[in-house]
Amino acid sequence: MPTQHARLMLLLLGTSALLGACRNGEAPPPPTPAVLIQPAAALAAEGSIYTGEIRARHEVDLSFRVGGKIAARLVDAGAEIKAGQPLASLDPTDLQLAASSARAQLAAAESELATARAERERYAGLLAKKFVSQAAFDTKNHALNSAQARLEQARAQNQISGNQATYGTLSSATPAVVTAVLADAGQVVAAGQPVLRIARPEEKEVAIAIPESRLAEIRAAKEITVSLWAAPDTRLRGELRELAPAADPATRTYAARVRLLSPPPEVRLGMTARVQVGGGAANTLLVPLSAVLDTGQGPFVRIVQDGKVASRPVSVAHFREDGAALSAGLQGGEPVIVIGAARLVDGQAVQAKPATPPARQR
Repeated sequence: MPTQHARLMLLLLGTSALLGACRNGEAPPPPTPAVLIQPAAALAAEGSIYTGEIRARHEVDLSFRVGGKIAARLVDAGAEIKAGQPLASLDPTDLQLAASSARAQLAAAESELATARAERERYAGLLAKKFVSQAAFDTKNHALNSAQARLEQARAQNQISGNQATYGTLSSATPAVVTAVLADAGQVVAAGQPVLRIARPEEKEVAIAIPESRLAEIRAAKEITVSLWAAPDTRLRGELRELAPAADPATRTYAARVRLLSPPPEVRLGMTARVQVGGGAANTLLVPLSAVLDTGQGPFVRIVQDGKVASRPVSVAHFREDGAALSAGLQGGEPVIVIGAARLVDGQAVQAKPATPPARQR
């Protein structure tokens, strides 16, 4: 058929052209790879950024002063408590038995003292009449002194048992908020074992960890700003209250506490906070963390210049949660390759495509 004949002729012509190109050593050019770029953004003057947790200035673990079985837990985590309010109680049976035993021992000691005193008086009369020896009288006198000492011991033990009978109820000396429940009803606890954790919420601070390279910066900081992840537009003033003298052996960082000055009521315990310490250089640029490379010769980035890849050595001022702050090596607005830069080489032709615009810098 004519149509089939035409298709066959076109196929033969295409095959001949391809074979001819191969005989001439020509190959189709490789496709130009596309890369995602993002302009190096000028960063507002700000210093190091740390993420921490809102904590109470005063946190206390409450425990019973005596051991026993917890009979009831009267509050839950998050409850606001008053001073003297019962929070938990122990099974009073053992405490009541101990108090009864102490009272019985006191009564026995008082009776023993009365008997010893009467015996001493009787032997004193017999000694005056020369019916007993001085040694026998001295024995009764020592017995009286011993009975007196046992009575004092029984009185002290009775007072201790009476006090311990009141230790079966757990309470707080100040108004607070219950932040954690560490033991529950039915559990047997020892004296001093934590049962509840409470915090006084009127003074709040942020717990952060400081690397050793930033200790001098935070000690000399004249301005500390705190913002909340739940309310990023809210700015709170803070000041360094405490800096640990030794590093944590696992993280090699120093625990620090930043006190919040006049925090509003919406700042609640446990919230995540962002702490900004001091101010950095005004000419700092921000690039994504994925754009910074290091092959052992120092950090560098790759940019697109005249349609080709070019490497630029850079100086990293510090790393942030949202990128790396560069103090030298780039100009503002230069197109930085943000993904796959490690697989490219200098001079390679690429097609630059803009990445998602960076979030607004705070």
